[in-house]
Amino acid sequence: MIKTYKDLIVWQKGIDLVKFVYQMTRRLPEAEKFGLISQLQRASVSVPANIAEGWGRETKAYYVNFLRISKGSLAELDTLATIAHSLNYLEPDLFVELNNKIEEVSRMLNALIRSLTKANTPT
Repeated sequence: MIKTYKDLIVWQKGIDLVKFVYQMTRRLPEAEKFGLISQLQRASVSVPANIAEGWGRETKAYYVNFLRISKGSLAELDTLATIAHSLNYLEPDLFVELNNKIEEVSRMLNALIRSLTKANTPT
């Protein structure tokens, strides 16, 4: 039974994504501390943070909106990772693993959004 956003597997996977990004960014050049590293970390943190914030809103419409913001943060994270990879800052195996994690969370967010919006659609 889901009592809080912390019970949502998508939120838990979002937290795992944040941990992975923080570990991964330790490998990037120190010169990127206030550039790509900061942006990668902020984009990843935004994913579970928006899931949680949406949960705390009063309506389903607000919740869905925040879930969509989380999806936007995933797209931003994917773009930043692609840039880091193209600059040879990320090893190919880390890049693939990050992409897999992003895709997994994205699929889960899509399913949650679908289930919430379908519940509002008259049959």
